[in-house]
Amino acid sequence: MKLLILDSPDEVASWSAKYVAKRINESKPSRDRYFVLGLPTGGTPLGMYRKLIELHKKGKVSFQYVVTFNMDEYVNLPKTHSQSYHYFMYDNFFKHIDIDPKNVHILDGTVSDLKSECSDYEKKIKQIGGFDLFIGGIGADGHIAFNEPGSSLVSRTRVKTLTDDTREANARFFDNDISQVPREALTVGVGTVMDAREVMILITGSHKAFALYKAIEEGVNHMWTISAFQLHPNTLMVCDEDATLELKVKTVKYFKNLNPHELINSDSNASIKS
Repeated sequence: MKLLILDSPDEVASWSAKYVAKRINESKPSRDRYFVLGLPTGGTPLGMYRKLIELHKKGKVSFQYVVTFNMDEYVNLPKTHSQSYHYFMYDNFFKHIDIDPKNVHILDGTVSDLKSECSDYEKKIKQIGGFDLFIGGIGADGHIAFNEPGSSLVSRTRVKTLTDDTREANARFFDNDISQVPREALTVGVGTVMDAREVMILITGSHKAFALYKAIEEGVNHMWTISAFQLHPNTLMVCDEDATLELKVKTVKYFKNLNPHELINSDSNASIKS
């Protein structure tokens, strides 16, 4: 595991966007070999999406041969709802780039058979050859996607009941009314993300500092699902200074020796499927 510490959320957004563009470009995707991205929603990755749009408009990256799978979606929230993740992704990213809509995959929480929706999602991921790069964020309680504390670390895509903490955190998007926040969501599992050839986690803000501490300095624990990525062979966590407030000084000094420009310019340890 690597931890890259940058000064601000804006630097996290800029660096991560350049990194995604680099990974896509160096894989030389084509009609016969797509680059497969796992994508998150939320405030932290929003800056990255804006920077990726800028890079696309400058001709620095194309999404013509990119396939995406989103992490999660609320149950019983229409795709047209302003807080659905379908709406978020199209409004903030997909409609601004050259991705083919048929290459966009987002779980549908409005179908009658949610179990089949989840199993079909796993099948589609497997059929395309798995993720080249999965990008995620974390909650203040250390959850990734909607894999709440106590989730199995080998879990697959499934229906999850959301904790009150998660619903309270998301209430700000629903007029600060927790009663409007869905109680269930569809989510990829921890095991689903662990199968990716490379994982990049974005963490910003002091309210995520304790979760980052649990992810970096303590052991693997299903009550902090982000900690599972200590066991992944190619995980990069990208954070700002505020997110390091709970880390030991010697931990911060160690990881600050990583040069962000070298990570951008060097070859990846991740293998791209042939």
